[in-house]
Amino acid sequence: MILNTELEYKGNLFPSHIISYEKNLDTLNFTTENGVILQITVQRDSVLRFRFTTSGIFENDFSYAITKYASRGYNHLEVEEEEDKYIIITAKLKCHVNKADLRTAIYDAQTNDLICEDELGFHWEESYEFGGDIVKMSKVAQEGESYYGLGDKPADVNLKGKRFENWVTDSYAYGKYTDPIYKTIPFYTALHHKKAYGIFFDNTFRSYFDFCQERRNISSFWAQGGEMNYYFIYGPEMSEVVANYTDLTGKPHQLPPLWALGYHQCKWSYYPEAKVKEITNKFRELKIPCDAIYLDIDYMEGFRCFTWSKEYFPDPKRMVKELADDGFKTIVIIDPGIKIDKEYSVFKEGLDNDYFCKRADGPYMKGKVWPGECYFPDFTNPEVREWWSNLFQELIEEIGVKGVWNDMNEPAVMDVPGKSFPDDVRHDYEGNPCSHRKAHNIYGMQMARATYQGLKKFAYPKRPFVITRAAYSGTQRYTSSWTGDNVASWEHLSIANIQAQRMCMSGFSFIGSDIGGFAEQPNGELYARWIQLGIFHPFCRTHSSGDHGDQEPWTFGKNITDVVRKFIELRYELLPYLYTAFWRYAEEGIPILKSLVLYDQLDTHTHYRSDEFICGEKILACPILEPNAKGRRMYFPTGEWYNYWTDEIVEGGQELWVDADLDSMPIFIKSGALIPKYPVQQFVGEKEIDELKLDVYFKIGKETSEVYEDAHDGYDYIKGRYSLRNFSLTGKTTELVIQQHKSGKYTTPYDTFKLQLHGLPFKIKKVIIDKVEYSFKDIQLNGNNSFIINKDFTDLHIL
Repeated sequence: MILNTELEYKGNLFPSHIISYEKNLDTLNFTTENGVILQITVQRDSVLRFRFTTSGIFENDFSYAITKYASRGYNHLEVEEEEDKYIIITAKLKCHVNKADLRTAIYDAQTNDLICEDELGFHWEESYEFGGDIVKMSKVAQEGESYYGLGDKPADVNLKGKRFENWVTDSYAYGKYTDPIYKTIPFYTALHHKKAYGIFFDNTFRSYFDFCQERRNISSFWAQGGEMNYYFIYGPEMSEVVANYTDLTGKPHQLPPLWALGYHQCKWSYYPEAKVKEITNKFRELKIPCDAIYLDIDYMEGFRCFTWSKEYFPDPKRMVKELADDGFKTIVIIDPGIKIDKEYSVFKEGLDNDYFCKRADGPYMKGKVWPGECYFPDFTNPEVREWWSNLFQELIEEIGVKGVWNDMNEPAVMDVPGKSFPDDVRHDYEGNPCSHRKAHNIYGMQMARATYQGLKKFAYPKRPFVITRAAYSGTQRYTSSWTGDNVASWEHLSIANIQAQRMCMSGFSFIGSDIGGFAEQPNGELYARWIQLGIFHPFCRTHSSGDHGDQEPWTFGKNITDVVRKFIELRYELLPYLYTAFWRYAEEGIPILKSLVLYDQLDTHTHYRSDEFICGEKILACPILEPNAKGRRMYFPTGEWYNYWTDEIVEGGQELWVDADLDSMPIFIKSGALIPKYPVQQFVGEKEIDELKLDVYFKIGKETSEVYEDAHDGYDYIKGRYSLRNFSLTGKTTELVIQQHKSGKYTTPYDTFKLQLHGLPFKIKKVIIDKVEYSFKDIQLNGNNSFIINKDFTDLHIL
């Protein structure tokens, strides 16, 4: 039964019929008899914003999620009026607005296919406890509709049949289906009849999403306050939906330094200095590449942020320099809790300037964290963020720390019911004062933002590197992240795989997990399998609690150490490939990791696949998720795929068994790909790159690849000092043609490519490079289908 008057239905209220309509440029307002206003803004031809008020007045239009750099503008906009509805038409969409009750239906403007339609549509319930409204929206689930995204939820990739809560929560040792956990990203992509759309519900109150759990053919979302304010994003490609959402909420403000994509080692805790040096020396002794070493809370004096333990680290500047001389970048943890101690300068400054959060009746928000009783900065106040950013001067500019890791910023509090701030805590919220009910989900985001501002300021001219545990939509503009306090179990290896995929399709690609598990301890087999997965995650770090034993790459005996070294070395070889993928993500919003459904939504076999994923554009990977396995079955998406280890070619569109003993993992390369590789380094910058290897995988037909490079740090790339090489490969039964187009002002340190050819169906007789002919006997290396070529070639024919 659909209600179209202001009647009560299960405690809900509904809009009545439209009595007026007005249009102002790209914004349309529909007002109902009972005072409800629907405001539709045409952001782009494929992006519509829906905003409702029940009071006749909209609150101040402010969002932490939406970037000021979001694309705006459309090619076409007209409004038609019919007897029972208004029709808003853009170049890509038709949106019907029902005059009786504001329900909407959205169609593809070209095909008239129904994309998304309201069921009850917008409705609300008055909140007598807090004031304002509990705002609700329900949609009809179309035949075969599936749902994806929502950030770090530890559930299957396809969310259909599940219900979720968005409330940033410290969730130590969470399990599969634990909800909520660390992040709130209220954005999902839906797919039906081969077309995809997305909905971003930009509401920071505690919110919920139901994907056909309560009612089989109905999806819904609602929040315990604030506005019904959501963005509809049309594809029809899933990749377009995710890219447009990422454009809306922001791409990373800059590329990371290349070393940030290397391997990192962390533990709670490495101390004193002698222990840190013991760990770093062991990496170099065993020739296991590593770029970063982390210091957890024990490096501080009594857990006071921005201090150093005089006992454990008597001369941090010297230590950090010595580590840097050996190729290690030092990363330190900074939490939000500031110890109540009038002799502690950070506390005194915050108190003197009234920078800490307060309860509703005036006293400061006080809670116990690692240092004991603490106050907490209000990071929603721009003045507080500026103060916080300046606190990093000594750590970054003077001591030489290269990155900061924000933890416990949900915010987590140990001695308070709910383990976080009570609802009555007050926040500035950028001059829009509110309670913690509204600010909770963005508290960690704004702490990470303030930290980012400090590092950007004091690391200059180098790029900042920040990590955060808590996040809301848009946090990807400032930081990387990890999936929180997981567990050393095979189930959690699978969860980590799914979470990384889900975060990437939620606009946040700089993501990884605690390799090996944070809680408890893995055996050697589990750790090796986790490393194999972790080297394909954008953020690659081993981290453990230390309560259950050591968790370094050499902990589990020589055989495991050799496997771990082999895969970390592969990570370092693939750095130019990963860096190029990150550049595409930062430039175009294209996820670095793609679930198979994101890669090929037309193949219904991909819609429920969780294990396999695409890294970048050309590498298909599938982790081993069970003990004692000698291989596994996996699904191959459309196309031809080369086994990375054997060069065997597999035709896509089928599920097959793949051998993968402990020293291997199912890795496949898309036919036609050019995969760039660096030589193995113990750390980024150890070696001058004097040659770039290009693994070329033959294909009948055409394929394109690209390689992006710059100085790997600094900001010169923004001024055009980068190198972008676009390769076009065309394969025939007796010929292979590779053409190169170059752009950018950066001169790479190498002058040559080493081409390694895979899968050629013919024996090479001659090579023509920019119209100059060579006998292949004269230029091949060791008779193994590889040869050296000048990096600036434009046309290569292999016959």
